[in-house]
Amino acid sequence: MIWNDGKCVARGMAAVKRGTGETENRRLSAIAGSRYRRVIPSGKGFALSLCMVLLALHALLFTVGHAELIDRVVACVNDRAITLSELRENYEKTKKIEPDITMAEVLNTMINRLLLLNDARRLKIDAKNDESVLNEYIELKVRAFIRVKEEDIEDYYKKNEKEFKGAPFESVRDKIEEYLTEKEINRLLKKQIAELRAKAYVKVLLKEPR
Repeated sequence: MIWNDGKCVARGMAAVKRGTGETENRRLSAIAGSRYRRVIPSGKGFALSLCMVLLALHALLFTVGHAELIDRVVACVNDRAITLSELRENYEKTKKIEPDITMAEVLNTMINRLLLLNDARRLKIDAKNDESVLNEYIELKVRAFIRVKEEDIEDYYKKNEKEFKGAPFESVRDKIEEYLTEKEINRLLKKQIAELRAKAYVKVLLKEPR
């Protein structure tokens, strides 16, 4: 799953318009028990305070003799800090798939991913890894509400019939439905991320990551 520029782009229909194998769109723990009960503050104020603490801690990451910066915080998402080393690691991985992607886009993707994971945990969604958690979250919060009408599928076929190179409707109907579904998932997920951002504390500390 590829997360890019505020969207979860699902590995959906293979370029319906082109009729080729290229994908037009890519889609993108409970705390251990304690014998002491803790009262944990919440909200943007607490997230800001914790983020400032994380910033202070990262500012101390210098080598003893040469004052060489080892790592730094490039963004805060509520109580979670994203470090430069994490950003670079994700950037190098993503660049192999999307050579033209910028580091700023990767950082934005990481922020969106954290927001979705936080909301998934709030809903008590549990799975073997973060990727599975996100897939279940999308199924629950987005895909479950999408119903592509048959007339929309037929309309898309008629408007793009030339692109199908004479293929009968029945042979491409399922691919069109999948494409329209993934397109709607992207639209709704982008809206969901915008709503989560509005409620969260998000601070980007590196405007132009290098």
